[in-house]
Amino acid sequence: MEQEKPEQCTKDWCKFKGKMRDQMHCHGGGGAFYGLGFIGALVYYLTTATSFWAGFLGVLKALLWPAFLVYEVLKFIGA
Repeated sequence: MEQEKPEQCTKDWCKFKGKMRDQMHCHGGGGAFYGLGFIGALVYYLTTATSFWAGFLGVLKALLWPAFLVYEVLKFIGA
């Protein structure tokens, strides 16, 4: 018996069939940037916390660190 060859995808980064193949892109680097930033902010805020509630607020700040970053950048450039 002859084995069937699998259908070749025209884009090597996509192995899905149908409409999804045309809509997918390789944009996964942002998650790693956010994750490392979250860990760094969490470590910073928790090590500087002096009470339980300061630590709790630090966890919330670590989740929202991109908003603080954008705010400070916009304040710096005078927008």
